Amino acid sequence: MFLTSHVSLDRFCTLLLMAATSLSFVSTDNLLADDKVEFFESKIRPVLIEHCYRCHSQEYSEAKGGLTVDTRDGIRRGGDSGPAVVPGKIDESLLVEAIKYESFEMPPKSKLPPETIAHFEKWIKMGAPDPRDEKVDPIIARKAAEIDWEEARQHWSFQPPQQTTIPEEAENRIDYFVDKRLAEEGLQPNGPADDKTLLRRLYFDLIGLPPTIEETQEFFELSKVDRHQALRTTVNKLLNSPRFGEHWATLWLDISRYAEDQAHIVGNNKALFFPNAYRYRDWVIQAFNLDLPYDQFVKLQLAADLLTPEDVSDDVALGFIGLGPKYYRRSSPEVMADEWEDRVDVVSRGLLGLTVACARCHDHKFDPIPTEDYYSLAGVFASTEMWNRPIDEAAEVKKDGHAEDPEQALHIIRDKDVHDLNVLIRGDINTKGEIVPRRFLQVLSEGTPQPYAQGSGRLELAEQIASPDNPLTARVIVNRIWAAYFGAPLVSTPSNFGHLGTSPSHPQLLDDLAVRFMENGWSLKWLHNEIVSSNAYQRSSDLNDNEMAADEANINLWRMNRRRMTVEQWRDAVLSATGQLESSIGGPSMEPDSLEELRRTVYSVRSRFELNPLLAMFDFPDPNAHSARRVETTTPLQKLFVLNSPFMVAQADKFQQRIHNSAETEEEQIDLAYQILFHRTPEPDERDLAKKFLAAADWTQFAQVLLASNEFLIID
Repeated sequence: MFLTSHVSLDRFCTLLLMAATSLSFVSTDNLLADDKVEFFESKIRPVLIEHCYRCHSQEYSEAKGGLTVDTRDGIRRGGDSGPAVVPGKIDESLLVEAIKYESFEMPPKSKLPPETIAHFEKWIKMGAPDPRDEKVDPIIARKAAEIDWEEARQHWSFQPPQQTTIPEEAENRIDYFVDKRLAEEGLQPNGPADDKTLLRRLYFDLIGLPPTIEETQEFFELSKVDRHQALRTTVNKLLNSPRFGEHWATLWLDISRYAEDQAHIVGNNKALFFPNAYRYRDWVIQAFNLDLPYDQFVKLQLAADLLTPEDVSDDVALGFIGLGPKYYRRSSPEVMADEWEDRVDVVSRGLLGLTVACARCHDHKFDPIPTEDYYSLAGVFASTEMWNRPIDEAAEVKKDGHAEDPEQALHIIRDKDVHDLNVLIRGDINTKGEIVPRRFLQVLSEGTPQPYAQGSGRLELAEQIASPDNPLTARVIVNRIWAAYFGAPLVSTPSNFGHLGTSPSHPQLLDDLAVRFMENGWSLKWLHNEIVSSNAYQRSSDLNDNEMAADEANINLWRMNRRRMTVEQWRDAVLSATGQLESSIGGPSMEPDSLEELRRTVYSVRSRFELNPLLAMFDFPDPNAHSARRVETTTPLQKLFVLNSPFMVAQADKFQQRIHNSAETEEEQIDLAYQILFHRTPEPDERDLAKKFLAAADWTQFAQVLLASNEFLIID
């Protein structure tokens, strides 16, 4: 309960402050464990290889000053002067002094760029994650990785998913696997959530909005007659709501690192920005609302121009690649190599759950991905250019076919200068190895993968990723959607299904869902319906001492996990409660902290250069890179925002206006506020305490405390 009995007015004022901090939740690291390793592989190891290995590595049989930096133990042990890296302690790490030229001057030829130094400081601050062991063989020249491909393909994620035969009497396949596991562990599952809790859960999970008072009452009445039919009717209504696509688009926009500008700007030069990026976002929303089959959804985003050349309206889907980071000095090979890495990373981690970009400088240290596999995929994107295609015939066009004004452009891609790439030894653009053909990953191919022959190879790549024979694609998206519903994925590393990732908690369940997802036409709405129809999803979130003692983390799914709203759900719910939320779908982006902007938060500007403060404050992902999952943090700024921000004060005032315009007596007003926000009437002690508070404060303050309460914020 938000208000409890026998609490004094002073105590209630204390509750005001406590409730105002309730947008904070369990604190976690800003980066997940696999993201930390990925940060080392992408930002730290390449710099060490390029600038340090020649003089400080077993690889070159050099250890000047007694220091080697090519292993975890070596760099932490340090050399004659002491430890080079002390995890978590920047001031004690001699490596930082050296690269800042504060004592030693390393590398001696020239100081590293400021952003690279910042990466090293961030790496050490996060604990200097480093997967390298002490065994490093000296390398004279690059040689092909020695991989036993038959053995490599035995890893669980490279095996085709299998459907399990279950007893005919099993009513729900998801529940069969979950309940079987619970029985094996000796755990007793919770019963179903009550009507109010389950209805609220369904609304927020399927469309990201709360039910209205009328929708709540309608459900309660139907449930009295036939609860199962009431749930089925409600789920179908929500799946067919245009709000469904608006809510679920946010998941994909995180995955695709969708943004509308770049992280760097020179003066006021916005030539590399994407003023019409919102068209891609609107396409994603529409695709989800229309239940575009997921395999087609993937193919269009990689090769719409080649897949449906007769329908240019599909080309907006190419924003998946076309809205990626662009850097200045794009004629520079080093700059383009960085752009290729981004494309390989978003495709491999986002669609396949593999960290292929880790093989840019060397063979992957953990997964069967040799460096030539990386360059075979990079070659696809090296044969592609980002294209500001004119929106219509009225747009002025440059000689190269680009729109003169980005405001008159669709930001997509097209094939250009099709060619294969050399392997770049240690990622160095000036040290070229053999040329590798554009093709698919070897571990996901039967035998030797065939070179791509159709232009850049984007269409062939898309077809291989979205093939039912690919063991990863269906599993990866099923796992992501499961995570959104349960607050925890079946594979806890959703963008890493490799050896450094985790094995699934319920492998048969994941496989069975993946197979049936493909058999049902890759229908995402089928998958959503299948999940929310299960008893596992509909369970209460109540805590039980016996089960908590045996499975506190709820790995076995004996209860539903309580979840905090995302910033999108929370802001939309606030605007919905005040009666201001606009229903218009699509269109140009807006700033969500503006008091004049009343559209859903999915339509917010996503900036790589300067993310909106409201979004940044509440754990919105960095659009500069693919986001595997959102993290949840607790910060003082979140508390101050709830207490003092003009946004919250304005919404509280709007809410009290709505209440006073709809109810006459104070008691009716309190009851209405509870019905709108919590879908219930207040308990007698809550009502009495509210009256005492209102005798000493105004309604806007009371409205603000209710909007900031845990009961409003948390999805049970």
